[in-house]
Amino acid sequence: MKVTEIFYSLQGEGVWLGKPAVFLRLGGCLAPYCPWCDTRYAWDEARDMDQEAVLASMARYDCRTVVITGGEPLMQWDELAGLHERLIERGYAIQYETSGKAGIPPIEGATVVCSPKYIDHAWRIEPQTLSRAHYFKFIYHDRSSEQAIMQFIKDHHLAAERVYIMPEGSTRRAQLGLMAQTFEFCRQQGLAMTPRLHILAFDARRGV
Repeated sequence: MKVTEIFYSLQGEGVWLGKPAVFLRLGGCLAPYCPWCDTRYAWDEARDMDQEAVLASMARYDCRTVVITGGEPLMQWDELAGLHERLIERGYAIQYETSGKAGIPPIEGATVVCSPKYIDHAWRIEPQTLSRAHYFKFIYHDRSSEQAIMQFIKDHHLAAERVYIMPEGSTRRAQLGLMAQTFEFCRQQGLAMTPRLHILAFDARRGV
């Protein structure tokens, strides 16, 4: 499979916020690309690794929680499915982070977090597979984001406890600049807000 990086950190966003995890970042994504993406290097920066090499790299860390992210990791599900089973056999708790652009296959024994992307006035997702996601993360860009997010939640009948809102920004300054607006939106709508801890702690640094 195409692997961009494997590293140990704390989950910076959402339902596993602050939890130690090994991150497996897979390469590749699907157009249209997010103009605000903070991991653009994952679009085309990757090396080929087989399952044994990935498992050996992950085993260096004394942690049995893994976050599989991208890019868009589910583009590689044909190769990833076998690794998924081996991770379960080894006792890993698994979280997938996906945009939903490639669809979401049936995945047993994992937490699936979908972060739908609103690009050029349209949600870039495969809506028929959204029922396979457990949680949803939405990026708050500015006031214009609010109607689109709330309409998506309404259209797909998402319970508030499954939804997290996070401010856009790949730098600490950008995050802090939107924090108050995001906070107010979440308070008004009864939704959970998630910071992006890795950016607040390390700014634009990679591998943290």
